[in-house]
Amino acid sequence: MIRFSKVLVANRGEIAVRVLRSARKLGYTTVAVYSEADRDAMHVTEADEAVCIGPAPARDSYLAIDKIVCAARLAGAQAVHPGYGFLSERAEFAQAVQEAGLVFIGPDPHSIAAMGNKSASKIRMAAAGVPCIPGYQGDDQSDETLLAEARRIGLPVMVKAAAGGGGRGMRLVHDDAHLADAIRSARSEAANAFGSGQLLIEKAVLHARHVEIQVFGDRHGNVIHLGERDCSVQRRNQKVVEEAPSPAVDETLRARMGAAAVAAARAVDYVGAGTVEFLLAPDGAFYFLEMNTRLQVEHPVTELVYGVDLVEWQLRVAQGEALPLTQEEVLERRRGCAIEVRLCAEDPAQNYLPQTGRILKWEAPTGAGVRVDSGLRDGWIISPHYDSMQAKIIAWGEDRHIARMRLLKALDDTTLLGVVSNKSYLRDILAHDAFAAGEVSTAFIGHHFPHERIAAEHPAADHVALAAVALYLDDARSLALAQGLSSDLIGWHSSHPVAAGMRLKWRDREYALEVMVHEGHRYTVHLDGQTFTFEVCRSSAHAFQYTRGGLAGQARFARDGHQVWLEAEGRCHGYLDVTLAAAQALAAGSDGRLHANSDGRIVAVHVAPGQPVEKGRALVVLEAMKMEFQLALPVAGTVVAVHVQPGQQVKNRQLLVQLTPGPAG
Repeated sequence: MIRFSKVLVANRGEIAVRVLRSARKLGYTTVAVYSEADRDAMHVTEADEAVCIGPAPARDSYLAIDKIVCAARLAGAQAVHPGYGFLSERAEFAQAVQEAGLVFIGPDPHSIAAMGNKSASKIRMAAAGVPCIPGYQGDDQSDETLLAEARRIGLPVMVKAAAGGGGRGMRLVHDDAHLADAIRSARSEAANAFGSGQLLIEKAVLHARHVEIQVFGDRHGNVIHLGERDCSVQRRNQKVVEEAPSPAVDETLRARMGAAAVAAARAVDYVGAGTVEFLLAPDGAFYFLEMNTRLQVEHPVTELVYGVDLVEWQLRVAQGEALPLTQEEVLERRRGCAIEVRLCAEDPAQNYLPQTGRILKWEAPTGAGVRVDSGLRDGWIISPHYDSMQAKIIAWGEDRHIARMRLLKALDDTTLLGVVSNKSYLRDILAHDAFAAGEVSTAFIGHHFPHERIAAEHPAADHVALAAVALYLDDARSLALAQGLSSDLIGWHSSHPVAAGMRLKWRDREYALEVMVHEGHRYTVHLDGQTFTFEVCRSSAHAFQYTRGGLAGQARFARDGHQVWLEAEGRCHGYLDVTLAAAQALAAGSDGRLHANSDGRIVAVHVAPGQPVEKGRALVVLEAMKMEFQLALPVAGTVVAVHVQPGQQVKNRQLLVQLTPGPAG
């Protein structure tokens, strides 16, 4: 039996923190690795020891196999846990760890390789009797062959990257006219993300659920499953909400899907934690999608429903121990329901644009059945170099209704100020009648939360009014501190109340407000012909309680220079105080200057100086937080300067391309 006492975690963020805590609970000495950007990260402080492995870009640090192996040797670690993402599903990483005489806490390299390519794994699964979607996964990767195969299969089809996952290199095509472009763009994205442009074509199973089975194997010939997770609520083929068990799976179907997943794992001699993903059609038929040869982001819902610690199991199996429970014992432990949401630094209203910046205030929720996995803290800088997911918020309940209600309350109690997040978007999904009824499919977000609807949303007038109150309170508190006055005097006047004029800006929209304070606690705000009155009952440096129309509420806020972030009325928005600012001129891009929409890396430049371009044409492709953005201008013209080149790192608002506006050509 293999024995080790020191474990290195080859990852960052919330998963690194989560693995480190389970390892330390079992008595292991722990080692973290970190990039220069993560020097002060939580996973570094959680570990007993830490080793810097390079600069911020992942390819120079978290994706550098030789650096991680060297770090393990330097620290004297005998085992390496890959977490998820980064190198976790790279057979060459597992091989390098084992060749260095270390234990890889995961499946063997041959198992990872067998499932690492979707085309090859699909052929293997069909041979093992696992149901598969009809499609093409051949070696001929010419555009002509892929087009012909897609037409033979019959539209709609899924064009998918054979390597990798996470929704990248994946396109759903309904119309033959869009097929060629989908193949080209999927191949480009796949080559950039995974180093391989190989594609496969599958018949699209519409209105299906995405249901996955958690499997676990050991070196004693045991392979079991721990039920299913429903991950149907997705956008861009990336999971947003996950739950266990699935509302659509009964005991009979669970047994059938579990047996198929175990067969898939046995077909590749699987050891450790893995997930077999299926599409579940409305008629109850299910089809193999892929196998993730690692721990999944959504593993906490399985842990809560079955009362297990899957990381502890990984560590024990890696030591050579047998699985602690039999299949029957696992199924007997199933109790209740758990739902998880992924809290991301992204803006759903701007096509899920990743967000960067400094966290001004982070407060995780607590309560019965609530669990939070995160690596966040006040003052932490969210950089463009890594994934936009910042935390997972999970709730367990005796049934699905209780779990959902607890998760809604947990989101209400979550504070994340300083960057735009998807928190309100997550809450809206959980509160939707169709989700409450368990009536979801992979088309749920596209149907109920189309981009046009989300993009059209803007702050409610009462939210803007509360932001003005927050600014007033903050200014008054700062003045009181500077002058040595009692905070009890905030809001009081020695004469009649005088209206204070304010101008707040949210994105491109500006609001003119007047704020008056009566008797030190009653705030009247005038905005766009409306009047809002708030009784401020209690206030502190970052929060105040108020009543409006007899209803009590609480606002949490944080200020960074001229910007105030306000969490209230179930929404969080950041406003810029432009009361003393000069009037703004042209709309962004109308002057012919294309700026970066985020910190990131230039993937492609499509224009050159002297070239005429049409309005809305993609000029530059920028990658940020694993997503690609086609950047364009709202005007036509002639390119006069290109300031970047492929592979270059850029900062938010950096000038990329400049053109002279006018008729193209």
